[in-house]
Order: sequence, then structure tokens, then C-alpha cells
Amino acid sequence: MRPFKEQFTLRGVIIGILGCVIITASSVYVALKLGALPWPIFFVVLLALFALKLLGRTRLGATNINEVNVSASIMSSGAMVAGGLAFTIPGIYILMPDASVPLHVILVCAVCGVGLGAICTSLVRKHFIEDTDLPFPIGKGAAETLEAGDKGGHKAALLFGSLGFAGIFTVIRDFFGMLPTLLFNWVKIPGVTFGIYFSPMAIAMGFMIGPMAALVWVLGALLGNFGIVVGGTAAGLWDLALALDIRMSLGIGVMIGCGVGIIIKVVIPKAKSMFAPLFSREAGSAIVPMRWAPFVLAAIVLVLTFIAGLGFLPSLLLVLLTWIVVTMAAQCTGQAGLNPMEVFGVIVLLVITLIAQIGGIEAFLVAATATVACGFVGDLMNDFKAGHILKTSPKAQWLGVTIGGLVGAVVGTAIIGLMVTAYGSDSFGLDKEFVAAQAVAVASMVGGIPNLPAFIIGVVAGTILYLVKAPVITLGLGIYLPFYLSLTVAVGALIRFVLGLVAPKWSKTENGVVIASGLLGGESIVGVILALVAVASGLTAL
Repeated sequence: MRPFKEQFTLRGVIIGILGCVIITASSVYVALKLGALPWPIFFVVLLALFALKLLGRTRLGATNINEVNVSASIMSSGAMVAGGLAFTIPGIYILMPDASVPLHVILVCAVCGVGLGAICTSLVRKHFIEDTDLPFPIGKGAAETLEAGDKGGHKAALLFGSLGFAGIFTVIRDFFGMLPTLLFNWVKIPGVTFGIYFSPMAIAMGFMIGPMAALVWVLGALLGNFGIVVGGTAAGLWDLALALDIRMSLGIGVMIGCGVGIIIKVVIPKAKSMFAPLFSREAGSAIVPMRWAPFVLAAIVLVLTFIAGLGFLPSLLLVLLTWIVVTMAAQCTGQAGLNPMEVFGVIVLLVITLIAQIGGIEAFLVAATATVACGFVGDLMNDFKAGHILKTSPKAQWLGVTIGGLVGAVVGTAIIGLMVTAYGSDSFGLDKEFVAAQAVAVASMVGGIPNLPAFIIGVVAGTILYLVKAPVITLGLGIYLPFYLSLTVAVGALIRFVLGLVAPKWSKTENGVVIASGLLGGESIVGVILALVAVASGLTAL
């Protein structure tokens, strides 16, 4: 491993911060405008590689793959912080258009979310990255992208060929509107969004997670959509509205059950190794010494209590519960490559509302803090996976990403404020200027769990399935997410399965993974570029 000072450099940090500002701003706009937020990790890997190699031709000296990896990690860290804010805060204005929330309060919650995520990942990185060796398809794809870009050759040709194809495809589909977003969407099924997402990125995701995880995912989708929604309504067990509530509640319950299973099987048995750094001078399994962490956690509770105005009990519960859901976010990101962070934020909110009294605005601030923490952890764990493959110093990455997360908190808050000021607080909603789909979902959940019996069944089932080593998180995602996304992931996994039979070297060696990484990267990069164009156009219109 290269010395720390060759990986964590001043120029790498500066480039990373500049990129973080751009990526965070564009991510807020994408999340608000399109109701989705792709991982920006592939874009930032290439951006950091280009910038540092360009500087390497000057008197500053040549770069190395680990310095690029750290710089790229800083760039990407603000995106999911921005997503955490964009997926929750607009819900305030959806329910209360005349509400006024000081920006410094939003900023405090974002910074506290970053702090909680940073401390937790320092403690659990070893378990999720090294001990369990979860696939982390996005992190693995980022490592493949960086290696191919750094070394060139056959692997680079495969990567950049597929990357270019996906990029051109995305421009034709999204910028020129010459291709449909959904195939077979002419099949109309009440309560089910049928079709195949015409997306190289989604197909590549299925390829990377593999047939078994995708099979469980599809089983969940079939259960949720055709078992509960179609079958249940056809049998007269419930109407369509109740069926949709049951599906959502069951899916969320299964994912919470996964978290309970993690606590029983992972956290409790490994509590000493995970949390010993909190109470000892020894580093233990933490990336950096954690003896000061209890004081930071206590400070976060006080800041949330007195500056954010959440009250002491909700703030204390928020900190404790966030530590639970970030482990769920790490597991979900590692196993499926997806991180439904707003769901985890809602989970924390719902538990707190069962125990303590909390106001409407404060409820969204609670959800925002937990969602930011989960989004930040998901991104950081992807970075750690890439760093583990590339033999990058975890300490260098952790320090860099923490800096980037704090920068993202500031920029994300500022952009949210700008959008509210420029377009008005009534511009958020499914039929408004910014659809803010996740914020709409969070707003609908603030009133409580849609169907409590289904939720409880999901929790019990998810816990049991996790304990017997079933890929339960993909089952929960299949139940909860739109059917078209599940079907598209299945297509990618099917392609890998067929290739495994007719051309094993393309599915079982690096070739297939590199091509899938290029498809992931191409659509992500162009998505970010189009978002930057949209941001520039929007700001110019002001």
C-alpha cells in the first residue's frame, strides 16, 4: 500500500471539493426534477482521473490510482447528502406550503446526518467490506472503471466502448426524446407499472448482482404486485387502494426485519469488536481512533435538541435509531446496489412518533437527518469497496469523504433554499415544477404506517429470512419498488445466466463486469451532464 501522504494530497482534496460542489448541486436538481438520483461514482472517477493526470504533467508530479480514488470519493460524497435533503425537505412544503424553515436548521440536520454516518462507517467498514465481502456492485464497478482508465489496453477498450454506447443511448433517449423510457408499457394492469425500463444502467445492475439475488428480487415483485395487488383485488379480499397500502407496508416491514436480523446476527455478537473503539484507546476495527466519538454523539444530540428544535427525547432517539438504519443501508447497498434511504428515514420517523410527541416540520427534519446519514453511508461504503479492491488507505478515504460530506451539506442546503426562493414553496409535488417523488412519499407516510398488520408480518418474515441467510433485502426491494424496475433487473441477470452457459468467460471473468461497469458509468455520466445543463439553464432563466 502506498504511503498515506501519497494518497491524501492537497491537490487531490482541492479537486475533490470542487467536483463535490458541482455534483451536489446537480444531484439536488436531478432528485427534485426527476424524482430519482443515480449513483455519480462513475462520473467522478473519470473526472478525478482526468484532472489529476492533467496536473501530473506539470511540475506537481505524477498522480497514482489511490490519489485519484480518494479525490473521486470526495467528489461523490455530497451527492447522496443532497439526495437525503431533496428526498425529504420538500415534503414540508407539500403538506404546509406556507411553512418557513430557516436554512441554518436544515444545514444543522444535514451536518448531523453526515457526522452520524461518518462515525458509524468507521466502526462497521471492516465487517461489511472485508468480513462478509458483500459484492457492492457500484463500488466494484467504480474500481473497474478506474483500473481500466489508469491502465488502458483491452480492458479500457471494453469499458469505454460500453461507456460510450450507454452515453450516446442516454442522450438520444433523454435529451432528444427519440427513444421511449419504458418498453411494453402498453400493458395496463391496475396498480402495477408494467414494462421494462429502457436503461443500460438498470440492465447492467441486474448483470452485476447475479441471477440468484435477482431471482429473489423478482419473487418479491411478483408477490407484491401480482399476489397482493392483482390477486388480492381479483379475489375480493381488498380494494386497490388497500392493496397498495399493504404492498408498501409489507415491503418496508421486510426491510426493517432485515435490520432486526442484522442486529440479532451481526451487531449483538460483534458488538465488542464494532463498538470497543468508543470506550477504549485501542483503534480496534475502526478506521480512525473513536475514543472521542461518544462526545461527538452527545454534541449531536444537543445540537438537534436546541438548534434544530427537535427536543431532547426525539433527538436522542434519532441518534440511536439512525445507528440501526445505517447498518441496513450498508447491507442494502452492498447486496443489491440500491439504497432506499428515504425509506430508512421514514422508519426512524415512524418509530419516534410512536414514542415521543413531535411537530409536523420537526418530523421532516428527523427524516432528513436519518436519510442523509443513510445516503452518506451508502456512498461511503461503495467508495470503501472500490478502495479495498485498489488497496487505497481506508483512513485517507474516510477523511476525504467526511470533508466532502460536510461540503455537500452546505451546498445541498443552499440549493434547496435557492429553489424555494426562485420557484416558490408551492412548486413541489407530482403535478408541479419539481415532482419530488420521494418527498411526496415521505409526506404521505408522516401520518403513519398505511397498514400495520402487513408491516408487522413483514418485520417478522424479514427477520426470519435474514437469520436463515436468505437474500431478504432484495425480496423487500422487489415488494416495494415499481415492478418495471424489478423486471429490468431480471433481464440483466438473465443475460448473465445465458452468457454463463454459452460464453462463460464473459460472465465469470472481468470482461462481463467491465462491460457492465461501462454501461452503468455511461448512463450515470450523461445523466449528471444533462443535469448540469439543466441547472445552468435554470439558473440562467432566473
